[in-house]
Amino acid sequence: MKNGQIKSQKKIYRDTNLQIIFAVTLMAVLGVSSITPAFPMITQELKISPQEVGLLITVFTFPGVLLTPFLGILADRLGRKKILVPSLMLFGIAGGACAFARDFNLLLALRLFQGVGASSLGSLNVTIISDLYSGEERITAIGYNASVLSLGAASYPAIGGALAMIGWHYPFFLSIVAIPVGFLVLFSLENREPKNEQHFREYLKNAWQSIKNRRIVGLFVASTLTFIILYGSYLTYLPFLIKHSFGASTLVIGLIMASMSLTTALTSSQLGKLSKVCSKRTILKSAFILYALALVIFPLVPTIWALLLPTTIFGIAQGVNIPSIQTILAGLVPMEHRAAFMSVNGMVLRLGQTLGPLLMGIIFALWGMASVFYAGAGFSIAAFILVVAMIE
Repeated sequence: MKNGQIKSQKKIYRDTNLQIIFAVTLMAVLGVSSITPAFPMITQELKISPQEVGLLITVFTFPGVLLTPFLGILADRLGRKKILVPSLMLFGIAGGACAFARDFNLLLALRLFQGVGASSLGSLNVTIISDLYSGEERITAIGYNASVLSLGAASYPAIGGALAMIGWHYPFFLSIVAIPVGFLVLFSLENREPKNEQHFREYLKNAWQSIKNRRIVGLFVASTLTFIILYGSYLTYLPFLIKHSFGASTLVIGLIMASMSLTTALTSSQLGKLSKVCSKRTILKSAFILYALALVIFPLVPTIWALLLPTTIFGIAQGVNIPSIQTILAGLVPMEHRAAFMSVNGMVLRLGQTLGPLLMGIIFALWGMASVFYAGAGFSIAAFILVVAMIE
């Protein structure tokens, strides 16, 4: 019986290959969300300021900005596993070593190395899914992967916080799990590898020609705008809005914020079914309308628990938007260039993560809290127009 026939006879989430990629995805979101609950304790134990402890995130994410596209090219040229397995090992070893560091400068150096290991994880996972599946199976698998990512993002802070109650360094031990995941990828993942027989110069030329495709440029810009909205309006300023408007505790703020991740996970898991009745372009347009609607509602809600309405709307938008962009992008490029393109998409995501808080910070300083959310709605409308104009 052919492999495709076997897949069609069972639920796609039961495919061992996809389950292994889910494990990689959980490692991709582990590096930041699991340690932030320990930050107050780290500042006390290592006698550093809150500004300095933020460097533990900066030095971790910075390598991805520089290395992600190059690692994608290497994954196209050398093979997915030859990049992914060493990345997981470095992530696990350097991350685990952080638990034994008692000097802040050493801790920063280890986080930098861990960030190098993390650089390829968030793009190669989707690349391999796109290599393994096509058509409806691909968007279903990417939707499930987005659900796993959201569940990890929602649960890691609680796990890290519980471990931090034992000691500030205990959350870093979670990274060691990446080592057995690396062995699992090496020995159990049955993935297709690109047969790239092109000369390197020809490969770069063909990749550049593909990048100039209007739809691909539109997808990259849409990704950037999405993460400006997410990291600027939502993640940075919604906690302040909740605190200042309703005097909520950190627990309540966390619960309200987590509702978005849970909604995202549920929505992403149903994306395959949704794609059977709506085109991916229609789904994308709807997502940006929902973003705008949620962001306009946030400053207007009269009670704290009424915030669950816009967070749910925002979560639905997030649940269909990101996996749809990934699916469309993966389908526009050949396998021989796919890792490079998904890595460039990962790079522009980080660009959005960087620009979002900066842009919204300027808007907040000039016009106040509500303007941050209205500006986010404006970016959402701009992204909607972009999808209409550039993504056919």
